[in-house]
Amino acid sequence: MKLQAVFWDFDGVILDSVHVKTKAFVRMFSKYGPKVEQAVLEYHLANGGISRFEKFRHYYNNLLNRPISDAELKLLGDEFSSLVMEEVLNAPFIPGVLTTLDDLWARGIPSFVVSGTPEEEVRHIVKERQLSRYFLEVCGSPRKKVEIITDILVRKGYDASKCVFLGDALTDYEAARESGVYFIGIINGETCSFPAGTHTLKSIELKEWTC
Repeated sequence: MKLQAVFWDFDGVILDSVHVKTKAFVRMFSKYGPKVEQAVLEYHLANGGISRFEKFRHYYNNLLNRPISDAELKLLGDEFSSLVMEEVLNAPFIPGVLTTLDDLWARGIPSFVVSGTPEEEVRHIVKERQLSRYFLEVCGSPRKKVEIITDILVRKGYDASKCVFLGDALTDYEAARESGVYFIGIINGETCSFPAGTHTLKSIELKEWTC
């Protein structure tokens, strides 16, 4: 099959940076005690791929039992960014990423970043890591991943059955299923299991799709 496009999650798929975000969430909520800290960790690991702001709302509403204002959300987001940025900018690539991106670029197969990270932030990281040339578009929150993928499919006129989404979380799997694109799960050791029968890889390899 001739691929028309490849959609990429970012943390845990392009950069080995999931653990950086995990540490930041735990650190930010450690002051509320070990039970809250453990609940934050478990929710984060079970809900990879969703916006940090959705997670903050969940933590405040369900763990701290109090509402959170938009102003507080922004402050938390800024704190989170300051905690993770330097480490993310220095995180290693997932094995096979650069070779695969080079191959796709050489073959004229467009790639798109579809991340739960705020769009401005993930675009900055892509630029700083000198990855911009590989991606036709770099997209992030607040839009949900299924919205981003569906929008690109419609605007570009792609056949969903000829597109692939590489992700490391169940939310990525669900976004692929809802948008109709083929899903490949990347196993990075920190995420929950995908449904039985899911195509999974420990390193990025798409030669069977691009030959």
